[in-house]
Amino acid sequence: MENFANLISLVPKLAPDDYVGFTFFVGCMAMMAASAFFFLSMGSFDRKWRTSILVSGLITFIAAVHYWYMRDYWATNMESPTFFRYVDWILTVPLMCVEFYLILKVAGAKKSLMWKLILLSVVMLVTGYWGEGVDRDNAWLWGLVSGIAYFVIVYEIWLGGAAKLAKAAGGSVASSHKILCWFVLVGWAIYPIGYMAGTPGWYEGIFGGLSMDVFYNIADAINKIGFGLVIYNLAVQQTSTAE
Repeated sequence: MENFANLISLVPKLAPDDYVGFTFFVGCMAMMAASAFFFLSMGSFDRKWRTSILVSGLITFIAAVHYWYMRDYWATNMESPTFFRYVDWILTVPLMCVEFYLILKVAGAKKSLMWKLILLSVVMLVTGYWGEGVDRDNAWLWGLVSGIAYFVIVYEIWLGGAAKLAKAAGGSVASSHKILCWFVLVGWAIYPIGYMAGTPGWYEGIFGGLSMDVFYNIADAINKIGFGLVIYNLAVQQTSTAE
């Protein structure tokens, strides 16, 4: 009992109306549950889809670990854990880009597509962090570079080489690709809004002072778990067809 009491004492205390802290706890548990689901389901699929499911599990697992630290950081300091968020994103967002390559391999996708999307995502995130955490006086400039990289990703998956491969693949691969594209276009849009809310610039009159942590936490869970569920559904369909 004494050990249990000591363990409970280590849990950070949150006020009943601390909705930001609540979403950190819920986000952490949701990511953990999703990771367990993806990892335990890997053996149910055809071998060529297991890597995609593994990556989905890694995305949510990495996020769960970071949310564990972010919830404690918030409870202790009551400020947005910007550093931890970007460490999470620099690992998970490129993996989400890898998912496009993995599902499009059936249509002949080459590794050059994967590395192109990874590079663009790293540029997007590194410049975003630099503007938000290091060189805030030029946040608008770093945000512009980050935004350009984001829109190149959007173009590539909606209209570029990835889109052509998805069309060639057809069927469930094409429909899954389209859903993932919507996640990037709509789901990822919350992140540049959050960037503008947290940095100085011409946009301060629109987004300045807006607390984004609740929106970030909800969007992270929807985007990361949703990405994985789309891949999971595709693997189920492809495995059923193969049988």
